[in-house]
Amino acid sequence: MQSVRSILASFVVLLLSISFTASLPIEEAFNHCLTQHSQTPNQFSSSIYTSTNGSFTSILESTAQNLRYLLPSVPKPDFIFTPLDDSQVQAAVICAKKLGIHMRVRSGGHDYEGLSYVSLIEKPFMILDLAKLRAVNVDIARNTAWIQAGATIGEVYYRISEKSAVHGFPAGLCTTLGIGGHITGGAYGSMMRKYGLGADNVRDARIVDAKGRVLDRKAMGEDLFWAIRGGGGGSFGVILWWKIKLVPVPQTVTVFTVTKTLEQGGNKLLQRWQQVAPKIDENLFIRVIIQPGNGTVPGKRTLTTSYNALFLGGANRLLQVMKHGFPELGLTRKDCVETSWIESVLYIAGYPDGTAPEVLLQGKSTTKAYFKAKSDFVREVIPEKSLDALWKIFVQDDGPLMIWNPYGGKMSRIAESATPFPHRKGVLYKIQHVTGWLDGEKSMAKHMNWMRKFYFYMAPYVSKYPRETYVNYRDLDIGMNQKNNTSLLKAWSWGYRYFKGNFNRLVKVKTKVDPSNFFRHEQSIPLLPTGKKG
Repeated sequence: MQSVRSILASFVVLLLSISFTASLPIEEAFNHCLTQHSQTPNQFSSSIYTSTNGSFTSILESTAQNLRYLLPSVPKPDFIFTPLDDSQVQAAVICAKKLGIHMRVRSGGHDYEGLSYVSLIEKPFMILDLAKLRAVNVDIARNTAWIQAGATIGEVYYRISEKSAVHGFPAGLCTTLGIGGHITGGAYGSMMRKYGLGADNVRDARIVDAKGRVLDRKAMGEDLFWAIRGGGGGSFGVILWWKIKLVPVPQTVTVFTVTKTLEQGGNKLLQRWQQVAPKIDENLFIRVIIQPGNGTVPGKRTLTTSYNALFLGGANRLLQVMKHGFPELGLTRKDCVETSWIESVLYIAGYPDGTAPEVLLQGKSTTKAYFKAKSDFVREVIPEKSLDALWKIFVQDDGPLMIWNPYGGKMSRIAESATPFPHRKGVLYKIQHVTGWLDGEKSMAKHMNWMRKFYFYMAPYVSKYPRETYVNYRDLDIGMNQKNNTSLLKAWSWGYRYFKGNFNRLVKVKTKVDPSNFFRHEQSIPLLPTGKKG
């Protein structure tokens, strides 16, 4: 009889607790739930920000890069939670699921369509902001480092350089990228032709899954470990830590930037670059930055093509490589800057000459803009005549930019199915298309329409069936999921372009590890039709 009374008493307490939680405002209910589920129970109110809190707007905008998604007309989260340790992340997942709160996870805020801090598909929603989780533990003896998801790639580079001048990591060129989301999409950079992507150099991870469990590689299994290294963020769990493999870099590396206009033979040089850059010495990465500039004729607009490069070695060796592989650029010793690897990071990222590496510890970027971006992969050289036709459309916009990043080298030797990132053998280079503006909604339609027009005109010159696209340059123009959508047909429009044949395996992994579709966004991996709907 006593046991029955005890059970009844416990049931009543449970009902009262549920009733109490349900009657609270959403953020208070979340706070109450956190205190019950965290391993470090305390008051979480100082880490929960609502619109009535004076810090809400600054926290929301702190790492958000695309001002299009900070406009007043864009949905805002009901609250933002900034956890202080792994157990609080775990508790946040448990509580959001229990209370039916849609969660967006942000580590760096660079996602091009704002998916880590905006939900266009459902309310209420919250942001789980990992900005306070930024430890970087480097182990030079083992050539590894454990990194928390909220650290920026610049912080990772700096902490490695603190311990060694001859170790590095092959990831992003933009140093304010949050490492958590960066690697989930692949993470390319200026050493990828030598060492592959950041995702290719991950050895372990710790994540919180849809059940609120903290899992390492062994516990999550190889299928899930495969999926999180290139399958895109926000579909499988919350990344807590990455364990990365460090790679050797020379004591001295060389960088250069050589700029040519169309009047200086820019088109002919660009055509030659397409043939050379993917096949040249894999220690050499030469990207091309293309943007409008002033021509030699007063008042006439032209294009500038800036060849921006990193060579893993000294200037004399670089000059020999260029003499035999790309003499058309006319590189001279005067163009070459010998430096350390960490200082080359600053150079490639565009910091002014003389900037101290400590700037990388600032973490978040202060640069924000209204922009729209798209991406393409090129498998055949674009003819010189075709370039002329493209430039006529390119200069119709006020703020266009293209960046061509060479592939080849190690990238061509890694199988398409090794990770979800499939753009490997046969890719000559990747194009990032960008248009930016500063006057907000006033000229948004004009710039967005121009970008779509230019992208349409690029179609004959880029990869086909599918037209490949980089998942870390999300593009909602190519379709998005609705709430709890499990339609493979709808998702195929973007899934096959991001992942090619790997999309099928990603869907199977998603259905297995998150059958209720808790981790979802406008382009999250969908479930198989047999999967449960959350």
